[in-house]
Amino acid sequence: MQKLQNTLEKITPPDREVEKEAQNYLDSLTKPIGSLGVLEEIARKIAGITGEVKPKCPKKASILMAGDHGVVAEGVSAYPQEVTPQMVLNFLAGGAAMNVLSRHAGAELIVVDIGVAADLPDNPILLKRKIAYGTANFTQGPAMTREQAVAALEVGIEVAEECIKKGVSLLGTGEMGIGNTTPSTAITAFYRQCDVKDVCGKGTGLKDDLLGQKIKAVEKAIAVNQPQRNDAIDVLAKLGGLEIAGMAGVMLAAAANRIPVLIDGFISSAAALIASHLHPHAVDYMLASHLSEEPGHAIALEMLGIKPFLRMNMRLGEGTGAALAMPIVDAALKIMHEMSTFADAGVSTALV
Repeated sequence: MQKLQNTLEKITPPDREVEKEAQNYLDSLTKPIGSLGVLEEIARKIAGITGEVKPKCPKKASILMAGDHGVVAEGVSAYPQEVTPQMVLNFLAGGAAMNVLSRHAGAELIVVDIGVAADLPDNPILLKRKIAYGTANFTQGPAMTREQAVAALEVGIEVAEECIKKGVSLLGTGEMGIGNTTPSTAITAFYRQCDVKDVCGKGTGLKDDLLGQKIKAVEKAIAVNQPQRNDAIDVLAKLGGLEIAGMAGVMLAAAANRIPVLIDGFISSAAALIASHLHPHAVDYMLASHLSEEPGHAIALEMLGIKPFLRMNMRLGEGTGAALAMPIVDAALKIMHEMSTFADAGVSTALV
């Protein structure tokens, strides 16, 4: 708990004056004001995050948290639980979409076993930080103990800090865990105070006849557990997942160390909701990479107040959207370093 508390105490707002300086510099470049749209928004936001008017292109890492969920016993997933360790092995072998996109982005991929319900082999890119062999079935009681939730948050903080010590200055978040859209739905619906059916999607391809079971499982979990709205750790412990907690920890560490963190899809955004309720300024360090096909993702991003800059009809998770967005972050920052100003280029500015 001390590491979590220390991290929260380090989080402060971004530097708004540097943001203004960055925008002034962007406005001096050889283009109509605001004409690079979201690229300018990214550059300005990262300037405020880092305190540098012209931030350098970052060293990147994608942190993929893997964990299982007891609620799969309720028939909420199209795939069996053994797919979680099987997919982790696929990541370790380099054959998943996340491997491809991380390589494309020039990002180190770090896979963390924070709660897989199986023992995994040693591997150079696998960090074994298992808190438990998956969560409990949250339709019967809390998914985790409060102590497990805090421990998982602190694993995320520790992994992010290890990356930052190696010079990483842009983090991507990702996950693997069969059934994890179900706790993400629960967290999002609970914070939005809306009908579960408005948030609940088909995840990995759930058939229509089983979607109702998933909705009922989430409704039951919220009713049985009665989370405390003003206690994000209580919400996380009762409705969340170990990998969701781990990602939230990564986001808090990014904010505490003043580096940007890319939010991926629906599960990542549920983690972001937890992080934002643990500290209101955590969201200031988040960039929304894309809008997924899961209906709850748009709802979560709206609550967070951050806009995605890609819409690719993706719903894979794993951190793929965040990895795909990393070169766009590079492009935004290269604009700051490689474009000429009107004065440098000898180009006349606008008449009005």
